[in-house]
Amino acid sequence: MAEHVFHLKANWPGLRNDVGEIEAGNLKTKISIPPEMDGPGVGTNPDEMLLGAAATCYIITLAAMMERSGLEKESLTMESEGIVDVTNGVFTYKKIIHRPRIVLKSSASDKDVELARRFAQKAETSCMITRAIQGNVEIELQETIEKQS
Repeated sequence: MAEHVFHLKANWPGLRNDVGEIEAGNLKTKISIPPEMDGPGVGTNPDEMLLGAAATCYIITLAAMMERSGLEKESLTMESEGIVDVTNGVFTYKKIIHRPRIVLKSSASDKDVELARRFAQKAETSCMITRAIQGNVEIELQETIEKQS
């Protein structure tokens, strides 16, 4: 069994509405509470980082599945949305919606389109970040599959 270990350093010099820093490998950024939660909105925040982790894990997993199968694409893009519920002052990361858009080569067959759709759905359950948050955060997929015109 192989294990991969990742390290992060954090520095938070002040109080709630101050600005801190994190550094992990190639990631180095300022962090603070977002303005939607009455913070200064400097750098990034845990809400964006969880959304970023889920989205990047998903799109990389999807691209790898397509590559392994030999399914050629013209482009693979995605927009994702994170929804945080605030009830009685309690913040709960409720839902992540991924909207991948797969554009296949114009020569793609109907079978290729169906394979891309299956990969789009399977990538979500194969992504390690989705598996880590499963049961706590709902994941919704709204995929678009089309051929280049």
